[in-house]
This record gives sequence, structure tokens and C-alpha cells, in this order.
Amino acid sequence: MLRARLVVVVGLMALVCALLLGTPSAKRTGNLQQDEYCSSCGNIRNITSPFWLSGDHRRCGKRSLELVCENNRTVMYPGAGKYYVEDISYINQTIRLVDVGLDKDDFCSILRVSSPKPHSVVRNNTYLYVDWSANTIDFVTCPSPVDSPKYVNFSSCTAQSYFYAVVATRYDDPSIIHDTCTVSLACPYLGLGDVDSSNLSISSVHRELIRGFEMSWYYYDDRPLPVKGGGWLVGRTSIGIVCLILVLVYRYRRRHLSMDDSIESFLQGHNNFMPIRYSYSEIKQMTKCFNDKLGEGGYGSVFKAKLRSGRFVAVKLLGKSKASGQDFISEVGTIGRIHHVNVVQLIGFCAEGSKRALVYEFMPNASLDKFIFSRGEKKTPLSWDTIYEIALGVARGIEYLHRGCDMQILHFDIKPHNILLDENFVPKVSDFGLAKLYSTDDSIVSLTAARGTLGYIAPELFFKSIGGVSYKADVYSFGMLLMEMVGRRKNVNACADHSSKIYFPSWIYDRIEQGGDMELGNVSEDVGKLARKMTLVALWCIQMKPVDRPSMSKVLDMLEGEVGLLQIPPKPTFYPQEVSVAEDLGILSSSSDIDISITN
Repeated sequence: MLRARLVVVVGLMALVCALLLGTPSAKRTGNLQQDEYCSSCGNIRNITSPFWLSGDHRRCGKRSLELVCENNRTVMYPGAGKYYVEDISYINQTIRLVDVGLDKDDFCSILRVSSPKPHSVVRNNTYLYVDWSANTIDFVTCPSPVDSPKYVNFSSCTAQSYFYAVVATRYDDPSIIHDTCTVSLACPYLGLGDVDSSNLSISSVHRELIRGFEMSWYYYDDRPLPVKGGGWLVGRTSIGIVCLILVLVYRYRRRHLSMDDSIESFLQGHNNFMPIRYSYSEIKQMTKCFNDKLGEGGYGSVFKAKLRSGRFVAVKLLGKSKASGQDFISEVGTIGRIHHVNVVQLIGFCAEGSKRALVYEFMPNASLDKFIFSRGEKKTPLSWDTIYEIALGVARGIEYLHRGCDMQILHFDIKPHNILLDENFVPKVSDFGLAKLYSTDDSIVSLTAARGTLGYIAPELFFKSIGGVSYKADVYSFGMLLMEMVGRRKNVNACADHSSKIYFPSWIYDRIEQGGDMELGNVSEDVGKLARKMTLVALWCIQMKPVDRPSMSKVLDMLEGEVGLLQIPPKPTFYPQEVSVAEDLGILSSSSDIDISITN
């Protein structure tokens, strides 16, 4: 109610201000024309807002983004890097940059570039960003030779045996980076032009990088309007001050009545993310006003959308945020900094007032639960080989989160619904709303409340006496996921044909221990061994105590090894009788799909 009244008051005062002060658009335009052509350096002429040339004290608009003239060349320092300015288009609102470390006569100079490519820069009211949905060149290290026309061998420039430049549109072909290769540097570029992309060479890649890349910008020009008019000057100035105070009061109240401030502060404090920041109008345009709905959950709704490049994406429109927007911050702050074939790619996001959205690569086969849980949908059953490959992919994705980044990322919500499948059924770990970043040195992490989905939450998140919370919590969740993949059903099923089958892990353990049939139906001996191996690995992962569970690296070794080398683990003890006690105490709910998203 208070906010509504403020809006009305400010609206009325704005109308009064407009009538009294007028809207001298012609004069404003004239002043902009006077300032339009201010500074020059080398081949960059007529530098104007939002840029300004250091040392030039003439009035050239907002001093948002500083350019420097060095040896008659225009230089820019976005973030930690240093770049030559090759061109500025004020019509398209783009600036073309080239890293100063690149030598046009040295093909290997790209490997000596010390600073990372800039992703985005925030200066006052100006947002400068790279469109990462455009072309990129990724420099990767691989453990073995790669035979692909899009892999250009740069090994002659380094001591590493298999070092390649991978030339492609990343979001059009996300699987082009082999899962065994490691990306060490990603460079945006303008495009191959008339170069044959199927016959690339070191010289053609070098030529494209020398051409540079573009950053786009948008900003709000809020310079005060000039005031003239003799006797009216004092009165109009006073009215202007009153209007300004009212606007500031409104903004202050709005800031403190919402969670937008914490989100905006986070985004400005972490402005080197790869994802693109979209406006809400752009989100509406790419989703055709939210016309094609893919699904809905407690977080909000997901819509199919299309980028201007023609590529399909999925837009997750978030509902009312919990914990002052921390779920949004967690997702952008974790997934926004990583790239792995088994982790869903965050292309962009929207944070505009109370409207928040996340833009992901589109997964045609939706989520894993659609295939392993029978809900009446006409889904083609996945083969055991596909199930096994999905398990391996998920394990690799989680292992990367734990050990492949500068910080360990704990997901805390591994479950079939959060495993997305691309057109080739390559799995992607998704939904990082509950994820947390920790130092790789932290073996035990601090949480003040449980987080995750019942049925997949590790017991130490409820019972502190079991052990400390660590990456082993994700291992437990993966074990429960793996068990459901083997059983093609939820682990807890009150409608099972035999009471002993209600809790599947208990039933399957007894069958294995007694040497009984796993009741897989008419399957080959190889499939039987595969299912047994996955089951044994799952049983190791869901051990009660975290210390008894393997790491995700060990899980991968077990999944890729021979089943005959695996021992039967101790019988897991976190069974329905303990769950029933917890429910009686009010700690748990019997539903396995309730998200606990209380953050610390």
C-alpha cells in the first residue's frame, strides 16, 4: 500500500514538473550535437558517450568508460585486460577490441596472452558485455589426438602434446568439446567470413583473432537538462530539486522494500561472468510472450525460446524468490563460471526489478525422471547401455563440480528431475539453486539447515552426530539416483507388490547378498553384470556415515572397472524405521518430492 501511494505521488509530481519545467527536447538534442564529436586518437575519431578519452577535459557526456591514447593508438582496460580499440559503432552500440598481446606476425602469440577475455563490465549506468552466443575459439588440452576439422593443432606452440584451438559456435554445438579435454582459454571472435570452416589452419585462426571481437553496451543517459529563462530560473530550479528529492525518496523506499539490491550488488561485484544479461523485454520476445511452456515446478515455469541466431533455448522464469534472492544468486554465481559437457550451460539471465529469469541451452529429451519413472507417458525405454552411459556422465559432471574448478561446488540437489538429456541422451547436471561454493581446502562445510529434496538428502544434513557435511552429501544423492536408475522406479514405493520391495535399496541388497536374481527380466549376461555393478556402486554411495562413502573420483573408477573387483558393502542402515522415527519427531515429511531450500 505504501509503495502504491508513493508511485501515485511521484507520478503526479512528475506531471507537475513536466508542465512547469517543460521538455526542451530540441535544446537537449542541440547540446548533444555540440558534444557529439569530442576526442580522437589514431584511427578512432569522434569519441563520445559512453566513452571518454583520458586527459580530455572537454564536456563529452558521461565519463563511464575511459579510453587511453598510447602511441597514437586507442587503448581500453575492461577488467584486468588491456585491448586495442579497432572500431566504435555508436549506431549498433558495439566496440571492437583486440588483445594487445596478439602479434600479427606471430601465430603463437595467442598463447602468451596473460589476461582473460572480458565477459562484461559495469560502469555507472553503462553495461558493456560480450555476446557469448556468437562464435568462440576455445583452446583445449586433450589426453590423446583428436581428428576433427574444427580442431586446429597448436601443439607446435607449446610443450603440451595435444593442444588445440576448437573453432565453432559453442551454443550451436555444445558437445564439440570432448569430455576428456580441458578448456584453458575461450576467445570470442567476429566470425570466419569467407574462410572455409572445414579446412582451418593456424594462420586462419590467428587471422580471426587479430580481427578482434565485439562488446555491446546499453546505458541510460541521465544528464541534467539545461535550464534557462531569467526570472523563472530560481523557481524552476526549486521545483526541480523538489522533484529530485521525491524521486530519490521513492527509489530509497523501493530499494528497501525489495530484494533487488542484493542481487544487483552481487551482479556488479561479479561482472566477469560468461552469461549474457538480457532485459525482460528481450526475454518476452525470445519466448514469444511465454507461449510454449515446457514445464513447471516450485521454482517457477520453463518456456521454450529462440535466440536471434536461430538457436533454441530454455528460459526458466523464476517465481517468488526465497531467502532474499539467494537461490538466484547461487545459480548464476555457480553455473555462470563453469563449462563442462555434463553440466548444463547457462547462456544468460535477466534481473530486472522483481523479474528474474535464467536462459539455458535447450535439452530436447527433457529430464531423466521422464524415462525412469512410469507416469503413463509414451516414452521409449532406455537401453541398459544408455542408462549406464548416463550414470557415467552424471558422475563425471559431479566430479568436475567437486574437483575441476578453483572452488568446490556442492550441488545439494542431485535427483532425476535435475538431470537433463540432450538429443543424444548426454546427461547435464542442472538446477544450481541450492548449490554452495567452498574452498577446495574445506573438507567439512558449514550449514545451518538441511537443503535438498527428501529421499535424496544425505543423513548427516539431519543428524549431525553421523559426521560433518561435505562433498560426500552429493555422493549420497548420486547413489540414490543411481539406485532409481537401476530399479526404474522411486526408491520408496508404498504400492509395491511385496512389502519387502517398498524400500528398493533394502530389497536389492538382500537379493545381491543372498545371490538371488535381481528380477531384471529377460536380459543378457552382460546386462546383468552391468546392473549388478551399478547397484554395488549405489550401495557404497548411500552408506550411512560419510566416511564410508567413496569420493566421486572413486565412484567413476568403480563404474568404469570390472564388476568382479567390487566388494559387497555393509548393508546401509538409514532405512524406513529410522525415517519413521524422524517423521514422528516432525523432522521429515513422507513425501519424496518436497524441496527444502532454507539457506544458511
